[in-house]
Amino acid sequence: MVNDQGRMAAAAMSSHRCRSACGSGFTLLELLISLSLLVVIVVIALGAMQLGSRSVAAGEKRIDDRERFRTVFVLIDAQVQSQLPLTYQEAGQRRYYFRGDGKTLRFSTGYSIWNGAKGYVIVDYRVEADGAGGEVLAASEHPPGGEGLMSMPLLRAKEISFDYFYRDPTEEQGSWQEAVPEGAGIPERIRLHLTRGEEKLALLFPVRVQHGMVPLAGGGRP
Repeated sequence: MVNDQGRMAAAAMSSHRCRSACGSGFTLLELLISLSLLVVIVVIALGAMQLGSRSVAAGEKRIDDRERFRTVFVLIDAQVQSQLPLTYQEAGQRRYYFRGDGKTLRFSTGYSIWNGAKGYVIVDYRVEADGAGGEVLAASEHPPGGEGLMSMPLLRAKEISFDYFYRDPTEEQGSWQEAVPEGAGIPERIRLHLTRGEEKLALLFPVRVQHGMVPLAGGGRP
């Protein structure tokens, strides 16, 4: 009887020690759940970091685009405002260097993209396909009747085009035209149309030049 009681007491103590040992550790299921939660937390944290990084990069790109757009606008305005009504001789007649259509614009100006307000240049703006479904506005310039062509892209957009407000000396009211032939005259205003995503912009450049034609000594058609 005493032996039976001793064995029962020993078994009870052994069971108590097992429960204590088991209770102080983790089961395999608990470890798997903990690892799964850790993986989920890490994935969420990495996703948040990537999203934040993309947002910062997108914000910086928008700022860069706006700064470049503002710089290009100021550059074109400076060249238009410094426009000179230079002419050249052709078939015994003086003709303006100015020429414009929807995708190209040429005029003489006293402001150079590369050299600033240093001497006269003929500047050509042209709109070309960028190979990615959009268009790029590029500019090149050279001295009147000379060489030394320099060229650079200015900005990209979905669509880019020019039009011109022209008034013939015999007309009281002018109109917007898609093209001004070379030698015909100089428009009063130039308008640049830009489509960027869903945004459509129309930038207006008033033309301020002296009224009389200025012959270019020794010049010829470039």
